[in-house]
Amino acid sequence: MLSCDSSTSKEAEKNPVADSTYAPVETKAANTDYKPAFEGQTRIAGVKTSTPYDVKVLSEGLDRPWGIAVLPDGRFLITQKGGTLRIAAQDGALSEAITGLPKVNSNGQGGLLGITIDPAFESNRMVYWVFSQDTPNGTLTAVAKGTLAADEKHIENAQVIYQATPAHKSSLHYGGRILFDKEGYLFVSTGERSDIVTRPQAQDLNSALGKVLRITTDGKPAPGNPFEGRSDARPEIYSYGHRNVQGLAFHPVTGDLWETEFGPRGGDEVNRIQPGKNYGWPTITYGLEYSGEKIGDAIQQHEGMEQPVYYYDPVLSPSGITFFSGNSIPEWENNLFIGGLSSIHIARLVIKDNKVVGEERLLEDQGQRFRDVQQGKDGALYAVTDEGRLYRIGKK
Repeated sequence: MLSCDSSTSKEAEKNPVADSTYAPVETKAANTDYKPAFEGQTRIAGVKTSTPYDVKVLSEGLDRPWGIAVLPDGRFLITQKGGTLRIAAQDGALSEAITGLPKVNSNGQGGLLGITIDPAFESNRMVYWVFSQDTPNGTLTAVAKGTLAADEKHIENAQVIYQATPAHKSSLHYGGRILFDKEGYLFVSTGERSDIVTRPQAQDLNSALGKVLRITTDGKPAPGNPFEGRSDARPEIYSYGHRNVQGLAFHPVTGDLWETEFGPRGGDEVNRIQPGKNYGWPTITYGLEYSGEKIGDAIQQHEGMEQPVYYYDPVLSPSGITFFSGNSIPEWENNLFIGGLSSIHIARLVIKDNKVVGEERLLEDQGQRFRDVQQGKDGALYAVTDEGRLYRIGKK
């Protein structure tokens, strides 16, 4: 076990909830000269945590971990990109690989992706996950479920319950997060598969690409979805116009669904998801093609399309997210934490009235690509990295 002290101050302020304001954390030049739609939509003022906290590396033995589900006993069920699961104890001890899941295609951005457990896991031991699946027409984002065996060595009765069609011959942009809502239905995120030819399907209500979906535990459209009963739309669609959503989380107070998605060269987004809304990709974007060329008509606003709450240029490469609840670190309460990949840090966003009012970068000194971050039963944050580490970030 490795440990490093990342407390920013040894002298916690009397009222640590009131962050001092600093210059924006982003100092690099933007890729574009696009203007934000409103003040505070990007490069908000910086903040710094005053409560002393510890950062510990609990394990370095994971193999390309991707998603974390917190078990009722406080341990963690973690997906590994190659197609197996591991259980991590709170001290970082790892189980052997858990097998029995359907075969994944782990090329490119594919593999075994997001994971969640049934609200009644203690009695039914049901697990739900997202993975990239091979089909005769290419690969697609699939959702499966199965039972964690009593010996915790394999998954029993695994079955695919949903496929985000159409399939496409690409190894990119699968989306891949999954979580339960309070009604017992599943939210699942997909990507638009990256290619120029598939991009328009993010706007197509007859395609499952570039969407946030809401389905039952049997893979059927959840009742009450915004396009229910329409002949020109898939009833499982909850929101659309997304590029590649790898972060989903519910706000602990409002219950709103938030997401993070990858932009191209610039234009990573943080969105508050509302049913039936269009989030604009690829019609509007704050980014460019990787070549530097403009995308489409190079517009950032369009009637009937939602603006991101916050965007990044240059990119954060946002993957898994979580909201912090509890008061162990008072100034973190209800803040959004985002795992950054190419940016090699965890971003902390202070949100008030659905707007970002402060940003901090955590664990910049670790040099890791942060793939997922979740809050544990003990109130600390736990994060996994592409390089195989499991971190604990908690009050000293």
